[in-house]
Amino acid sequence: MAEQKNGLEGYFVTKGSKKLRYGYTTGSCAAAAAKAATWMLLSQKKIEKIDLLTPRGILLHLMPLDVCFDEQQASCAIRKDGGDDPDATDGLLVYAVVSKCGKTKKEQVFIDGGKGVGRITKPGLEQPVGAAAINRVPRKMITEAVREVCEMCEYTEGIQVCISIPGGEEVAKKTFNPRLGIEGGLSVLGTSGIVVPMSEKALIASIRLEMEMKRKNGAKYLLLTPGNYGADFVKENTKLDVESSMKCSNYVGETLDMAVELGFLGVLFVAHIGKFVKVSGGIMNTHSRHSDARAELMCAHALRSGADLETAKAILETITTEEAMEIIRMHGLQDAVMEQMAEKVHQYMQHRVEGAIQTEAILFSNRFGYLGETKGAEKLAEKFKYDL
Repeated sequence: MAEQKNGLEGYFVTKGSKKLRYGYTTGSCAAAAAKAATWMLLSQKKIEKIDLLTPRGILLHLMPLDVCFDEQQASCAIRKDGGDDPDATDGLLVYAVVSKCGKTKKEQVFIDGGKGVGRITKPGLEQPVGAAAINRVPRKMITEAVREVCEMCEYTEGIQVCISIPGGEEVAKKTFNPRLGIEGGLSVLGTSGIVVPMSEKALIASIRLEMEMKRKNGAKYLLLTPGNYGADFVKENTKLDVESSMKCSNYVGETLDMAVELGFLGVLFVAHIGKFVKVSGGIMNTHSRHSDARAELMCAHALRSGADLETAKAILETITTEEAMEIIRMHGLQDAVMEQMAEKVHQYMQHRVEGAIQTEAILFSNRFGYLGETKGAEKLAEKFKYDL
């Protein structure tokens, strides 16, 4: 049997020496499933393929699965294909159940979520509290796809659409949804209908979404950790409320930019030295693919703190910041080095925000624990402490 063509042949991005193929979003799956189900409901004929024009302008050709229809209701699924993007929803079936709902005065298409689609429980997100977590663009795609079929079939009454994602509740635990106040399942997402592999824009957009929600709910300051190490350190070694923190991954610069744009008054990073030694050199994307220079920067701070040439050379030979810190501690330089580093971290963060907001950091290592902090960190940390 010939391989099905989905319309994305020839669409890829190049990362290093690899070609990574495009995929399509849960929003595209939902719209295509709704379109196919509506066609089968109104025509009472089974179809083998459904075409969907995505907002990006790419025409998809998708196969409806698990088809079932009668004169009152129709359902089918589209299998999610995230391409070569590391996508937790890849391979899931996105179902649409459509049914006739009689004459309507204004809207023709009514959209809701079923099993595996999350519900909004906190204000500040794109949809109101209580609504299914189906974002604006997917809702528009579903509506337009269903209306297109209704016009072709000369059907003028209402259509009820229910989107469900079996297994979505379990997969959602691996996403940002629980932190955002989306409970019971996944979000139906996508602004272009297309998944671009390993898209930094998508990751930054998810960080922004959480920041926007916090701001709309009254937060004036942000407690940030680049990743799990920071969150674990907050939980195990401080009196700070880890539940109020959020992760920013490697995007320190973009996070600072968004904090200024969204009107926050200050940010406190709790970060592993392996990440933030880079920030002390003005490096605002801490992923190793973008930059390293950890040993060089550790060496520079050590030299400024009085290290001799042999110590500097030993630091330059290290592979990890933990190794470098061991040498620095062995020579009694930790306090001086961390003071230097914290000062530079503060200086470069302030340079990034142009002095618009307060920027502080607490630095630690997995082996040696707390290492140091910027001068205003202790006072800012008071805003994030919970009552014992």
